[in-house]
Amino acid sequence: MTLSFLLLAAIAILGAAAAMNLKNAVHCVLALTLGMAGLAALYLQLGAQFVGLTQLLVYVGAVAILAVFAIMLTRSRTGETVAHGSASSRISGALTALLVFAVLAWAIFTGISPQQLSGAQPEASVREVGVALMQRFVLPLEIIGVLLTAALIGAGVLAIEEKGGDR
Repeated sequence: MTLSFLLLAAIAILGAAAAMNLKNAVHCVLALTLGMAGLAALYLQLGAQFVGLTQLLVYVGAVAILAVFAIMLTRSRTGETVAHGSASSRISGALTALLVFAVLAWAIFTGISPQQLSGAQPEASVREVGVALMQRFVLPLEIIGVLLTAALIGAGVLAIEEKGGDR
Protein backbone atom coordinates (compact mmCIF):
# COMPACT_ATOMS: atom_id res chain seq x y z
CA MET A 1 0.00 0.00 0.00
CA THR A 2 1.24 3.44 -0.82
CA LEU A 3 1.60 6.29 1.60
CA SER A 4 -1.03 8.37 -0.22
CA PHE A 5 -3.59 5.54 0.07
CA LEU A 6 -2.92 5.19 3.80
CA LEU A 7 -3.19 8.95 4.30
CA LEU A 8 -6.50 9.18 2.41
CA ALA A 9 -7.86 6.13 4.24
CA ALA A 10 -6.91 7.72 7.57
CA ILE A 11 -8.68 10.95 6.59
CA ALA A 12 -11.84 9.04 5.64
CA ILE A 13 -11.82 6.95 8.83
CA LEU A 14 -11.05 9.89 11.12
CA GLY A 15 -13.80 11.98 9.49
CA ALA A 16 -16.36 9.21 9.99
CA ALA A 17 -15.22 8.57 13.57
CA ALA A 18 -15.40 12.26 14.39
CA ALA A 19 -18.90 12.42 12.90
CA MET A 20 -19.99 9.68 15.31
CA ASN A 21 -18.37 11.17 18.41
CA LEU A 22 -18.82 14.94 18.19
CA LYS A 23 -21.69 16.46 20.18
CA ASN A 24 -22.49 19.49 18.01
CA ALA A 25 -24.65 18.54 15.01
CA VAL A 26 -22.98 21.04 12.67
CA HIS A 27 -19.55 19.69 13.58
CA CYS A 28 -20.83 16.14 12.97
CA VAL A 29 -21.97 17.04 9.45
CA LEU A 30 -18.70 18.82 8.69
CA ALA A 31 -16.71 15.81 9.91
CA LEU A 32 -18.89 13.52 7.79
CA THR A 33 -18.17 15.79 4.82
CA LEU A 34 -14.46 15.32 5.46
CA GLY A 35 -14.93 11.54 5.53
CA MET A 36 -16.89 11.59 2.27
CA ALA A 37 -14.26 13.78 0.63
CA GLY A 38 -11.61 11.28 1.73
CA LEU A 39 -13.62 8.49 0.10
CA ALA A 40 -13.91 10.51 -3.11
CA ALA A 41 -10.14 11.02 -3.13
CA LEU A 42 -9.65 7.27 -2.60
CA TYR A 43 -11.91 6.50 -5.56
CA LEU A 44 -10.01 8.97 -7.73
CA GLN A 45 -6.67 7.50 -6.69
CA LEU A 46 -7.86 3.98 -7.48
CA GLY A 47 -8.82 4.99 -11.04
CA ALA A 48 -12.60 5.16 -10.66
CA GLN A 49 -13.05 8.70 -11.95
CA PHE A 50 -16.80 8.55 -12.44
CA VAL A 51 -17.49 7.16 -8.96
CA GLY A 52 -15.03 9.61 -7.36
CA LEU A 53 -16.46 12.66 -9.08
CA THR A 54 -20.01 11.52 -8.38
CA GLN A 55 -19.12 11.06 -4.71
CA LEU A 56 -17.62 14.54 -4.68
CA LEU A 57 -20.51 16.26 -6.46
CA VAL A 58 -23.45 14.43 -4.95
CA TYR A 59 -22.39 13.67 -1.39
CA VAL A 60 -19.86 16.35 -0.57
CA GLY A 61 -21.31 19.06 -2.78
CA ALA A 62 -25.00 18.48 -2.27
CA VAL A 63 -25.98 16.17 0.57
CA ALA A 64 -23.54 17.53 3.15
CA ILE A 65 -24.31 21.16 2.32
CA LEU A 66 -28.05 20.41 2.41
CA ALA A 67 -27.61 18.80 5.83
CA VAL A 68 -25.77 21.87 7.12
CA PHE A 69 -28.54 24.15 5.82
CA ALA A 70 -31.23 21.91 7.32
CA ILE A 71 -29.52 21.96 10.71
CA MET A 72 -29.04 25.72 10.55
CA LEU A 73 -32.67 26.34 9.54
CA THR A 74 -34.24 24.02 12.10
CA ARG A 75 -31.91 24.64 15.02
CA SER A 76 -33.46 25.98 18.18
CA ARG A 77 -32.26 29.24 19.65
CA THR A 78 -30.81 27.50 22.72
CA GLY A 79 -28.04 25.80 20.70
CA GLU A 80 -28.80 22.33 21.98
CA THR A 81 -26.44 19.52 21.04
CA VAL A 82 -26.98 15.95 19.92
CA ALA A 83 -27.73 13.65 22.84
CA HIS A 84 -25.88 10.36 23.15
CA GLY A 85 -27.84 7.16 23.72
CA SER A 86 -28.08 5.01 26.79
CA ALA A 87 -25.86 2.01 27.53
CA SER A 88 -28.36 -0.46 26.06
CA SER A 89 -28.55 1.45 22.77
CA ARG A 90 -24.75 1.58 22.62
CA ILE A 91 -24.55 -2.18 23.14
CA SER A 92 -27.15 -2.87 20.47
CA GLY A 93 -25.33 -0.49 18.12
CA ALA A 94 -22.03 -2.26 18.74
CA LEU A 95 -23.64 -5.66 18.15
CA THR A 96 -25.19 -4.42 14.91
CA ALA A 97 -21.82 -3.06 13.77
CA LEU A 98 -20.15 -6.39 14.56
CA LEU A 99 -22.84 -8.26 12.63
CA VAL A 100 -22.44 -5.99 9.60
CA PHE A 101 -18.66 -6.38 9.79
CA ALA A 102 -18.98 -10.19 9.94
CA VAL A 103 -21.30 -10.28 6.92
CA LEU A 104 -19.00 -7.99 4.92
CA ALA A 105 -15.91 -10.02 5.87
CA TRP A 106 -17.67 -13.24 4.85
CA ALA A 107 -18.70 -11.68 1.53
CA ILE A 108 -15.15 -10.52 0.83
CA PHE A 109 -13.52 -13.85 1.64
CA THR A 110 -16.05 -16.05 -0.17
CA GLY A 111 -16.74 -13.74 -3.11
CA ILE A 112 -15.49 -13.97 -6.65
CA SER A 113 -12.16 -12.30 -7.27
CA PRO A 114 -11.77 -9.95 -10.25
CA GLN A 115 -9.39 -12.46 -11.90
CA GLN A 116 -12.19 -15.06 -12.02
CA LEU A 117 -14.55 -12.79 -13.94
CA SER A 118 -14.57 -13.50 -17.64
CA GLY A 119 -15.42 -11.32 -20.59
CA ALA A 120 -14.61 -7.76 -21.43
CA GLN A 121 -16.27 -5.24 -19.23
CA PRO A 122 -17.47 -2.02 -20.85
CA GLU A 123 -15.49 1.02 -19.82
CA ALA A 124 -17.12 4.40 -20.09
CA SER A 125 -15.13 7.53 -19.43
CA VAL A 126 -16.52 10.52 -17.59
CA ARG A 127 -16.64 12.37 -20.91
CA GLU A 128 -18.80 9.66 -22.50
CA VAL A 129 -21.20 9.70 -19.56
CA GLY A 130 -21.43 13.50 -19.77
CA VAL A 131 -22.11 13.41 -23.50
CA ALA A 132 -24.84 10.80 -22.97
CA LEU A 133 -26.44 12.92 -20.24
CA MET A 134 -26.36 16.08 -22.35
CA GLN A 135 -27.58 14.50 -25.58
CA ARG A 136 -29.49 11.25 -25.13
CA PHE A 137 -30.83 11.73 -21.59
CA VAL A 138 -31.24 15.50 -21.48
CA LEU A 139 -35.03 15.45 -20.88
CA PRO A 140 -34.88 13.10 -17.85
CA LEU A 141 -31.97 15.16 -16.49
CA GLU A 142 -34.00 18.38 -16.81
CA ILE A 143 -37.04 16.76 -15.17
CA ILE A 144 -34.93 15.56 -12.23
CA GLY A 145 -33.42 19.05 -11.90
CA VAL A 146 -36.87 20.69 -11.78
CA LEU A 147 -38.11 18.08 -9.29
CA LEU A 148 -35.11 18.60 -6.96
CA THR A 149 -35.49 22.39 -7.21
CA ALA A 150 -39.18 22.14 -6.29
CA ALA A 151 -38.29 19.89 -3.34
CA LEU A 152 -35.67 22.38 -2.14
CA ILE A 153 -38.12 25.29 -2.41
CA GLY A 154 -40.74 23.24 -0.53
CA ALA A 155 -38.26 22.44 2.22
CA GLY A 156 -37.41 26.13 2.52
CA VAL A 157 -41.09 27.07 2.76
CA LEU A 158 -41.62 24.47 5.49
CA ALA A 159 -38.59 25.71 7.41
CA ILE A 160 -39.79 29.31 7.55
CA GLU A 161 -41.10 30.11 10.98
CA GLU A 162 -44.67 31.30 11.14
CA LYS A 163 -44.92 34.72 12.76
CA GLY A 164 -48.25 35.65 14.23
CA GLY A 165 -50.15 33.09 12.15
CA ASP A 166 -49.02 34.71 8.86
CA ARG A 167 -46.56 33.36 6.37
